[in-house]
Amino acid sequence: MPTYEYEGTACGHKFERFQSMSEEPVKKCPECEGPVQRSVGGGMAVILKGDARRSEGACSLERTGRTCCGRDERCGASHCGSER
Repeated sequence: MPTYEYEGTACGHKFERFQSMSEEPVKKCPECEGPVQRSVGGGMAVILKGDARRSEGACSLERTGRTCCGRDERCGASHCGSER
C-alpha cells in the first residue's frame, strides 16, 4: 500500500496517509478542513527475509566453487549448511 502525501491548498499543512490504492482519497485538511491536493509519497519499505548465506542450498560451494569460509569443500560448520 502506498503512502500518499497531502497538502491543504488553503493553509499549506502537509500530512501523509498510508492507504490502499482503492481507498477514497482524503478530502479535507485536518488543520483547516479546507480542500487538499494528493500526491504519491516517496517513502518505501523493504522487507528482507532469511539469511543470504543460508538460502539457495545454504552453502556457496555449488554457486562459486568455494564455501563461505573460503574452502573448496564443505567444512562442516553450521554456516556452511548440512552435509549432502
